[in-house]
Amino acid sequence: MIKVGIVGGTGYTGVELLRLLAQHPQVQLVAITSRGEAGTAVSDMFPSLRRRLDLKFEDPASADLRSCDLVFFATPNGVAMTQAPALLDAGVRVIDLAADFRIKDVAEWERWYGMSHASPDWVEKAVYGLPEHDRSGISKARLVANPGCYPTAVQLGFMPLVEAGVVDLGQLIADTKSGVSGAGRKAEIPTLFAEASDNFKAYAVPGHRHLPEIQQGLSTMAAQPVGLTFVPHLTPMIRGIHATLYARIKNDADFQRLFEERYRGEAFVDVLPPGSHPDTRSVRAANLCRIALHRPQQGKVLVVLAVIDNLVKGAAGQAVQNMNIMFGRPETEGLWQLAVLP
Repeated sequence: MIKVGIVGGTGYTGVELLRLLAQHPQVQLVAITSRGEAGTAVSDMFPSLRRRLDLKFEDPASADLRSCDLVFFATPNGVAMTQAPALLDAGVRVIDLAADFRIKDVAEWERWYGMSHASPDWVEKAVYGLPEHDRSGISKARLVANPGCYPTAVQLGFMPLVEAGVVDLGQLIADTKSGVSGAGRKAEIPTLFAEASDNFKAYAVPGHRHLPEIQQGLSTMAAQPVGLTFVPHLTPMIRGIHATLYARIKNDADFQRLFEERYRGEAFVDVLPPGSHPDTRSVRAANLCRIALHRPQQGKVLVVLAVIDNLVKGAAGQAVQNMNIMFGRPETEGLWQLAVLP
């Protein structure tokens, strides 16, 4: 059994981790922390976990996290970089679901996240946890930086194209939409029901903090710099991401076959038949990315549609997938939940 702890389990990614780990046949959940909720039963805060999880939130200062094999950080940005190093030094492996270790250029990270980095040495050692790209690195990692939700959808949608070098890498466009749970479990005016419901808007068009993460990943895949225009939108739904991706064709190819061969054998990427239009409901609560390709009017622009659940393949599910790889377990273990419909 893998002894697991969770730091910061009161947010949406935290409860999603709990939902998945409570069903995992090889996981023993031993601790979950929250300063504000210490002493509260997890099932009192999240009734969906009643009779499935018998744990109470503990103060992180007193929780015995060093006895764990692995600790997940489901915390706001800036927490893991201060707390994870002590666990890593004690031999505990760590998966951070926030952004503290994703961007290799520390100065760039500090510019986008507005704080000084407390553990730049661990940034260099961290492995970026996109399994479909670096399964080997993840298997040996002590610290995994779990990708963001938008970056997961955009990178999986573009990856076969940038790896093959068949599109113009200087003019990629990602037009993305996310449900309100992507903003986290906190009270903010833009995500109040009366603000987000019956509404649709773009945001952070001048620059979103996921942009450097996506560019870093795509540039690594392409082995050269990649130019990307990234525009996120907020949609009036709870969960789900829909990414409409545009790439100008440089070298003609059988693009459907390119995607099917690249993702053949990947349990959590589903390349749909030609002409398909994936919707977010088809991946709701599942650790899955569905992808479809279009070439409008047989022109020079390829359109890739990619959908994920932002809390599962875009966060907690991918983190469990990474855990399975790190501990030599079957990658799909504990992650075969079907999408929920309607």
